[in-house]
Amino acid sequence: MVVRRAKSDGGGTITFFLALGAGRQTCRLATTYQTQKQAFSYFQKHRTEFERIARTRLTSGELEDGIVVLSML
Repeated sequence: MVVRRAKSDGGGTITFFLALGAGRQTCRLATTYQTQKQAFSYFQKHRTEFERIARTRLTSGELEDGIVVLSML
């Protein structure tokens, strides 16, 4: 499941969930794209890589308020 949210500075946040057995882990990806459509398209193309990075951060305990936070460069 993916949720898109716009930010006032033109970027946005894409929230997605990693499946962990019966549970889910919330992940948030900050974007720099001008439109949510562009950001979501990029996310979809690279979703496997974002999920891999999120799992690595989760395993190492890199959480902010219980959420894995990623950023697009």
